[in-house]
Amino acid sequence: MAFMKVNDGARAPLAELAVFVAVAETQGFSAASRRLGASKAMVSTAISRLETRLGVKLLQRSTRRVSLTEAGRAALPAAQRALAAAREAEEAAVASRASPRGTLRVNAPMSFGLLHVVPAIAAFAREFPELAVELHLDDRLVDNVAGGFDVALRVGNLKDSSLVAIRLATSRNVLVASPGYLARAGTPATPAALGERAALAYSVAPSPLRWTLRRGTRREEVRVRAVLQANSSLALRAAALEGLGIARIPLFAAGDELRAGTLRQVLPGWELPAHALQAVTTSRELPHRVRLFVERFRARLGNPPYWETGATPPGPGAP
Repeated sequence: MAFMKVNDGARAPLAELAVFVAVAETQGFSAASRRLGASKAMVSTAISRLETRLGVKLLQRSTRRVSLTEAGRAALPAAQRALAAAREAEEAAVASRASPRGTLRVNAPMSFGLLHVVPAIAAFAREFPELAVELHLDDRLVDNVAGGFDVALRVGNLKDSSLVAIRLATSRNVLVASPGYLARAGTPATPAALGERAALAYSVAPSPLRWTLRRGTRREEVRVRAVLQANSSLALRAAALEGLGIARIPLFAAGDELRAGTLRQVLPGWELPAHALQAVTTSRELPHRVRLFVERFRARLGNPPYWETGATPPGPGAP
């Protein structure tokens, strides 16, 4: 087993340092156990063994939280460097193989994940059959560290400055409605007319009932009347196809329907706010399997993304 030299000559096994780093970064034994895939008792035992070996207390435990002692704060950067060096050595060996192994844990928004990430993972899995993938779909922002995710695919700005964001593409939003609804209610000619129509709103948005549109330097904000609010772009698309109203949804959820004519774009001369589609990780030094997935996924998306052009996504092995 690999060892790291500590102060007075005692040596701490790398496995115990990994547990210490997990507890320190997640600030809890339960979160660390989930991240490591170990029991809470095993995590607690490893920390106690490490503290006994070093002769110092690294963590201050309370009923509500875990915090670092002065010795813990001093030791954490060195422990993180030791683990990074071990991972680098491991990844160097793995990179020499043609096919990565192990497990890749991916987090993605629900609608985007079902429409675009699942097919990408299928192609990725066919290309690298020795690699297992765990996909977690959730429209809420998740903690990469606590959740144990290798990479999270997110639509929107990154607020946590401790994470690393790799820009993949731009996700544009559009207003869409069925031809039948527009024939009954009339096609809006101005943003203000949206307030007189039935709206289908994304409930997770910061202001679901306020729609902002731009044309050049002109900006208009409209308060809409929602006949349906849902936390799924796919649900809003389905409601729009049923003729329930005008939906504000990402173009990635409506590209095929717009090309087929089953949905029509409303106010195409106006733009809605666009968002960055990003791969979010905890480090710039990506493990081999993560780097491969990000590279393949970015190549698959294209620039502009394939759902805007109607192109067919590239298959396995795309550069």
